[in-house]
Amino acid sequence: MPVNQIDLKAFARKAKKAHADNEEFFTILKKTRRKDLQEIVDKAHDAAFQKIDCLDCAGCCKTISPTFEPEDIRRLSKHLGLKPKVFMERYLEMDEEGDFVHKGAPCPFLKGDNKCSVYISRPEACRGYPHTGDKQFRTIIDVTLVNTLYCPAVFEIVETLKTEF
Repeated sequence: MPVNQIDLKAFARKAKKAHADNEEFFTILKKTRRKDLQEIVDKAHDAAFQKIDCLDCAGCCKTISPTFEPEDIRRLSKHLGLKPKVFMERYLEMDEEGDFVHKGAPCPFLKGDNKCSVYISRPEACRGYPHTGDKQFRTIIDVTLVNTLYCPAVFEIVETLKTEF
């Protein structure tokens, strides 16, 4: 394993072990009316991404799929020189919520160096992941809880939030 590579198996064990506590914390977090919540999240997000480089991890690309909106499908199809129908047949399936997602993990566009082979045309969901840098944290609280299981940076952000509440 390269020096900076994140051990995803060890992280997954740690995240799973903390998940019940995180669920309790998120119950409290959802009820908070603190006006400085977004400011605290922003600082925690910036600090986490100063320490964690996505290219050392790519846990999201290795374990979960983004949702694909029609524009994502058009953009990626064009990038790959495929008709949208062919792209969908080759790479996508519909999940139980009715969203188009990758047929499996890891992402078929993830290269061995954790870089994305379709980076310039990647789906919007990938562009914003893990969404903790969005300026509307209250609207993504449930997604953030789930993402603590897949993203070491999100896990770190939540650990910081726990010290504030």
